[in-house]
Amino acid sequence: MGSIIYAVFVSLLCVSTTTQAQYVNTTILESAVAEGAVCLDGSAPAFNFYQGTGARVRRWLLHLEGGGWCDTTSNCLTRAGQVYGSSKQIPPQAYFTGILSNDPELNPDFYDWNKVKIRYCDGASYTGDVEEVDPSTNLHYRGARIFKAIVQHLLAKGMYKAENAILSGTSAGGLAAILNCDKFNNLLPLSVRVRCISDSGFFVNVETISGYPHIQELFYRVVKLHGSAKNLPQACAFDYDKSLCFFPQYVAPYMQTPLFIINSAYDSWQVNYSFVPKYVDPLGVWNNCKHHISQCTPSQLQILDDYRLKFLKALQGLGPSSSRGYFIISCHTHNIVERQSYWMYKNSPTLDNKKIAKAVGDWYFERSGFQKIACPYPCGCSILFD
Repeated sequence: MGSIIYAVFVSLLCVSTTTQAQYVNTTILESAVAEGAVCLDGSAPAFNFYQGTGARVRRWLLHLEGGGWCDTTSNCLTRAGQVYGSSKQIPPQAYFTGILSNDPELNPDFYDWNKVKIRYCDGASYTGDVEEVDPSTNLHYRGARIFKAIVQHLLAKGMYKAENAILSGTSAGGLAAILNCDKFNNLLPLSVRVRCISDSGFFVNVETISGYPHIQELFYRVVKLHGSAKNLPQACAFDYDKSLCFFPQYVAPYMQTPLFIINSAYDSWQVNYSFVPKYVDPLGVWNNCKHHISQCTPSQLQILDDYRLKFLKALQGLGPSSSRGYFIISCHTHNIVERQSYWMYKNSPTLDNKKIAKAVGDWYFERSGFQKIACPYPCGCSILFD
């Protein structure tokens, strides 16, 4: 039995790394430097662009890369010397698969669109904008300028002729897709059908298992350090403390642009770093469970089920909306739409007889709406997705 499972796992892995995927060259947008749109270290921002083909050349999908946040000067200094803080560290090519794939069988609705992966190098989900640069650190908090500069560059390169456009993102980029969704819509002509997709970006405001507001304080520090408040949706900021408007659950009800949320109700990043961060478990009692949910004790699984209910309460707190879609799985995972094994493949998670790619495509083109939540773990997830 073990050998069969391993063989299937290898098969899935091969699909994720070889099947109809492509390496797309990295573009460094040097012209953005003059606008102050730079990475943490002051280097120019970057993106990867795959040009659409055929009848769909007026369809554009922009995908925001994720990679966490930096909430202190020290953390940002470390980040500035790494791939998520400097375009000097970004590889010369990016690997496109999942929602970025050019394979019509594995990405039927978006395979031949113009697709852009915007590289993440600012540390605040593309929201920061501080004019002053401390000469002792040379740190630049300019994520909002990066987003605007790249979108305006793409408009000049042909996106102004778009008929359809999507802003998507994963993790911190999935959060950014929510925070920048209406802004993206406003930068495009009124005639364009604009939609946004957030993958693994619905970070919820929950306390740790010890009752500490860990992620709320983290987001507060990020917003303060990066000067993000002025770039968060102002309708939300009118009703809440501005740092709370870094959370999707407070922002999304004010959005004007249709949004599709793809997330796990047992999101592995949120469980590991927000709900059970290392400092609340100094003896490592949760280590096995946090890495493999199948190894949780019954009492630990019950705690994670309680977390799931908090996640769903935040999601349902957005209120009813016929234009909003969501696909909530119960796999213990994070980062979904760029992984072919999750986006669309024979063993991909399925809800209402649809895989994620099909559900998103039907929602975008208004063939049908989609708002489905998987039953509790292990519902819909095999050992391959643990």
